[in-house]
Amino acid sequence: MIRNYFKTALRSLLKNKVFTFINILGLALGLAICLLITFYVIDELSYDRYNTKYERIYRVNTDLKFSGTLTQYAITAIPVANVLKAECPEVETAVRITPALNIRFKKGDEIVREDGATFYSEPNIFDVFTLPLLLGDAKTALKEPNTVVIAESMAKKYFDRTDVVGQTLFLVTSGTSLKITGVMKDMPVQSHFRANFLLAASQVNNDAPWNRLTAFATYVLLKPNTNISRLEAKLNTEMQEGLKGSSSMDYSKFKKGGNYFKLSLMPVTDIHLKSNRVMELGANGNGQYVYIFAAVAVFILLLACINFMNLSTARSANRAREVGVRKVLGSSRSHLIFQFLAESLIVTFVAAIIAVLAAWALLPLFNHLSNKQLAINGQTLIWLFPALLSIVMVVGILAGSYPAFFLSAFQPINVLKGKVSTGFKGGAFRSTLVVFQFSISIFLVIGTLVIYNQLNYIQNKDLGFNRNQVLILDNVNTLEHPELLKQEIKKLPGVVNATLTSFLPTANNKVLNYVSPGGKEGQSTQFWKIDEDYISTMGMQMKAGRGFSGEFRTDSTAMVINETAAKVFGYDNDAIGKTITTGTVTNQKKYHVIGVIKDFNFSSLRDNVTPLVMTLDNDWLARLSVRINTHNLPTLMSHIEKTWKTIAPNEHFDYSFMDADFDALYRTEQRMGELFITFTGLAIVIACLGLFGLAAYAAEQRNREIGIRKVLGASITVIVTMLSKDFVKLVIISFAIAAPLAWLTMNKWLQGFAYRQNIQWWVMMLAGSGAVFIALVTISLQSFRAAAANPVESLRDGD
Repeated sequence: MIRNYFKTALRSLLKNKVFTFINILGLALGLAICLLITFYVIDELSYDRYNTKYERIYRVNTDLKFSGTLTQYAITAIPVANVLKAECPEVETAVRITPALNIRFKKGDEIVREDGATFYSEPNIFDVFTLPLLLGDAKTALKEPNTVVIAESMAKKYFDRTDVVGQTLFLVTSGTSLKITGVMKDMPVQSHFRANFLLAASQVNNDAPWNRLTAFATYVLLKPNTNISRLEAKLNTEMQEGLKGSSSMDYSKFKKGGNYFKLSLMPVTDIHLKSNRVMELGANGNGQYVYIFAAVAVFILLLACINFMNLSTARSANRAREVGVRKVLGSSRSHLIFQFLAESLIVTFVAAIIAVLAAWALLPLFNHLSNKQLAINGQTLIWLFPALLSIVMVVGILAGSYPAFFLSAFQPINVLKGKVSTGFKGGAFRSTLVVFQFSISIFLVIGTLVIYNQLNYIQNKDLGFNRNQVLILDNVNTLEHPELLKQEIKKLPGVVNATLTSFLPTANNKVLNYVSPGGKEGQSTQFWKIDEDYISTMGMQMKAGRGFSGEFRTDSTAMVINETAAKVFGYDNDAIGKTITTGTVTNQKKYHVIGVIKDFNFSSLRDNVTPLVMTLDNDWLARLSVRINTHNLPTLMSHIEKTWKTIAPNEHFDYSFMDADFDALYRTEQRMGELFITFTGLAIVIACLGLFGLAAYAAEQRNREIGIRKVLGASITVIVTMLSKDFVKLVIISFAIAAPLAWLTMNKWLQGFAYRQNIQWWVMMLAGSGAVFIALVTISLQSFRAAAANPVESLRDGD
């Protein structure tokens, strides 16, 4: 019997090839997109779960409110780790990690830059994180100074083998040789920080004050069943006591001003998607995107299912006689239900096979768009096949249930008398599904336009500096005479100015220093070391005072601060000449403010501008930034490289452009925007497929009516309008439903940006008019074809 159901179903599907093709194409497209998004979501949710003890690993975060400004840090003060280990029995151990900046290793005669994947760490990092050593002893690997553990891929890169324990790596930055004491497996991609090199941290001053934040991230491994809230309360109590006993600040005065320090614990598995704090160890993702794409996957699958249900019920008139004859010949309703469900399952099964093949073929393109390394491998297949089988059953039964129960409920006597409602009218449920379908599509269109508008705003916002036509030369700190290079390059035609510093608005600036504005409570602040050409080269503007100059010897103890720092320090209008102290009580240095620079964005536009101070110093000469003004860039680049080779013939010439580095800060948003646009386009295609099919069947079922109207003199325009108006009304209703929901959702997304473009009225109008236009074009293709047909044929062939 079951075999007969499927045999009959297959025959019926082949008989209606256009209907079958549209259904299979819509479902396959929907399932393929759903699979790709599922791969992406699973990958994003799996971050840091490679650690065997991930459920007990937490990072300690710091919230600092000072002068009304709240700054959230992913770092802590030095004493936190010791208090966790010594005073909290719930803690097994705690470890401190900090990024190693401006790292250059020597590989033969070549100097290789390894920023972003090199960290200083305490020896017990292997007790917290699962970092298996292929060679070496994890208990002793980082106990000695000037030792390093390297990743397996780095061992092959520098030595062409993995058995390199005992070998040395020359660290150009500090001029020291590091002894390799361990080779670890490459860290998984799904980690919120990825270390290719772990350097032994130098002896940490555990007596450092509680109110001084350093670049150390503190991780803690808790014992099972620890009460997190209680531990946080205990930790904050310890911090309050430490702040009260601090000799470098008046804590009671600090607290009375509405200021505070607060520590909190964040699960390591939450960091990638839920943390966007200052001083993160790596570039994190965004949980909002994961939830958005998961919803998009569900919506697109629903669109495909709705197409199937709509097209099946729209064909009711075509199959009404079949149902009536079958019932007259003795078929029960249950047999008819099984018959239609069999058709649905066949379509879904074929669509699923095509979807898997399409997802596999599109995976490289999807990886390129999303910057992922997803692959369909043995581990994927373990869950893919059961999940796919479940989807086939659920989608097949869900998509086929309404048509099955709807068609099987026809009464034979009414069917054979021709009393079955046909056409688009009379299908209230079908109309509801069309509204739901286009509401989703319009929602996605509005979301896409808002994302595009925000990205465009980011690209064109005045950031307080000019990022265009700035060439950045790396590895300058390896040169014996960097100042000579700067002066020689400034002489080249087409070069406007040049500056030596590591601190750039588009760089990953993570240097803090403790700053005390004369007699007031201090705080950890961005502390940049620049030269006298920096401000003019970057195209920044002074609000008050002046920048640094080689003509003033006193500028060696001068300081330029930004507007936010002036406000936080209480120097809104009279900062010039004020004294600011840096360092500890035993190692202080006093500076006098000579200028206030207009605020410029040196972090993501998701964050507010934070206090920044700049001093005249050449200790951090890792980059030479060159402002150029030329229409013959290749020639100028050739001259710059020639100058480099003349001064440093053995050093690698490595460069980038500041506008490209700026774009990299928002690469995640750009990729998400591209994906969103792609998925929205495909969702519209799926919706239009269904609308195309519905219009075709509506025209077919009103074939005789169209013929009569044409004979009576109706024009093609009148007939097209008649066939289209009902669909257009539904699209307009869809817009009325989708627009406010999209506005609320996207407005919440925009709240994640400190600097954002409000949702424009034209976004809504463009989405609404676009949806109506697309629907009208889709419907008109079929309507025009029906209206242009010979009425004699329709009247002759009509029922």
